[in-house]
Amino acid sequence: MKLFTGLVFCSLVLGVSSQGWFEFMGQAYEGTKDMWRAYSDMREANYTNADKYFHARGNYDAAKRGPGGAWAAEVISDFREAYPRVTDLFRHGDSGHGSEDSRADQEANRWGRSGKDPNRFRPPGLPDKY
Repeated sequence: MKLFTGLVFCSLVLGVSSQGWFEFMGQAYEGTKDMWRAYSDMREANYTNADKYFHARGNYDAAKRGPGGAWAAEVISDFREAYPRVTDLFRHGDSGHGSEDSRADQEANRWGRSGKDPNRFRPPGLPDKY
């Protein structure tokens, strides 16, 4: 993971001007806030079968910020989906626990980041507030 982070950081430094770098980081920061807002809304709503909607919505909102927001959404989504597999490996001895749900979450993540309407995953009856 450190190698991946280092490679991403170096490519950003070498490939983006200083003004572009600050813009990218601003987009990433705002995208991170979008992802956090979607997560907070998901926890607050506590609504059955709504997690895919909130995954798609968070990624959609973050990606609208620009390349930095899309990057932040992808990093957060990938970490969020990888983390349970790592902890399951220690708890259960295999990393396949919940892999089907993880694949479905990643599909919703990619859907939202691609700019497609997150309402595709909206469950019937979810309050309009979300």
